[in-house]
Amino acid sequence: MIYSMTAFARRELKADWGSAVWEIRSVNQRYLETSFRLVEQFRGLEPVLRERFRKSLQRGKVECTLRFMPAVGASSALNVNQELAAAVIEAAENLPIAGPASLSRLEVLQWPGVVASAETDMDAINADLLAEFDLTLKDFIASRADEGVNLSDMIEQRLVGIEGQVALVTERMPEVLAWQQDKIRSRFEEAQIELDSTRVEQELVLLAQKIDVAEELDRLVSHVGETRKILRKGGAVGRRLDFMMQEFNRESNTLGSKSISAEITQAAVELKVLIEQMREQIQNIE
Repeated sequence: MIYSMTAFARRELKADWGSAVWEIRSVNQRYLETSFRLVEQFRGLEPVLRERFRKSLQRGKVECTLRFMPAVGASSALNVNQELAAAVIEAAENLPIAGPASLSRLEVLQWPGVVASAETDMDAINADLLAEFDLTLKDFIASRADEGVNLSDMIEQRLVGIEGQVALVTERMPEVLAWQQDKIRSRFEEAQIELDSTRVEQELVLLAQKIDVAEELDRLVSHVGETRKILRKGGAVGRRLDFMMQEFNRESNTLGSKSISAEITQAAVELKVLIEQMREQIQNIE
């Protein structure tokens, strides 16, 4: 499977401490480049996030954003130590003194240690956020894979088109060569130039060699097969595919330079169009 470098994923998490939103987006880039937009209190997560990206991705310019909204009143919540409060009340009632020893609720609450402000458990929040990040990253990679399937299908369509142009040129070349040879003989006859038949045949053989494109056609077919092999292998194959486009261009340029027929020239132009369409999309492949 191949992966696109262009993708997006978003997940929202809600918990007792509040809510958070992870967003990951990426575009094509020669190497892996990650940037983060995190709430200051979670800036310490950046090294961990960067390492998880490094283990999961090969290329792309990736932007990761975390939006955090604490729960309303979460910071002002109070924890009451019920056991300590009961012990304080019992101790007051059992004092060996005369007179009432009962305590009001307010007095009990004011006793040291009975009431404490709830402290935010940052370790728990970080654990929740990282777990949700892993799910977002999974969605993000799936998005890259889905787009990779689309890119692979598009490339396959162009490969079929290249095969069609190669078949057309292969079929037409004997006719084109025969036409060119007849044209040369006719010019000799019109100019009333008498040449040794052996010399004529030698010249025609040289002409045939000069305009022969069988090698270029064979290489184009080979490049089609190699490109399909790379696509089947999958993984981070963008650079290899980009190299194949250079090889395709080299053969199509040679084919165009050897053309002596408008039909062959048109096929060479069509090949370059198909190759350029593939090259543009391959820029997005990891």
